[in-house]
Amino acid sequence: MREELKKTGPFESLEQEAMLGILRTSDLLENRLARLLRKYGLTPSQYNAMRIMRGEGVPMPCLEVADRMIQVSPAITRVVDQLLNRELIHKQQSSEDRRVYLVGLTEEGLALVCKLDEPIQDLHRELLGHVSVEDLQSLNRILQIARDQAPE
Repeated sequence: MREELKKTGPFESLEQEAMLGILRTSDLLENRLARLLRKYGLTPSQYNAMRIMRGEGVPMPCLEVADRMIQVSPAITRVVDQLLNRELIHKQQSSEDRRVYLVGLTEEGLALVCKLDEPIQDLHRELLGHVSVEDLQSLNRILQIARDQAPE
């Protein structure tokens, strides 16, 4: 990590080195994902929102989509508006609570998310397929511990 960052001195702690390693790796992985999604005219946030809607299977509140996002998106309204403009999702007012808007995939949106399944899995394999199952399980466990202990 020191060589990658061209850092001349040692890290101040193992925690600092780990944190920088996580951030550096996250940036690399996010950039590769964004490059793939750009070919389909999507941002990672748009794809993530669509993936969540597909998983739910029925229209769901916008704020519920925002709560489930991988990265916190304070601009969920903008993401929804962009997807609406492309007719990849539909939006309707809830009959139970008029303050709530429900969103769901259109047929075109569902087709696009399904079309991305294989390229996304191929990217996962390309970027992490060389890591052993045991190491991936350890990594997932360690990252869960870090998330569980991180105050919001």
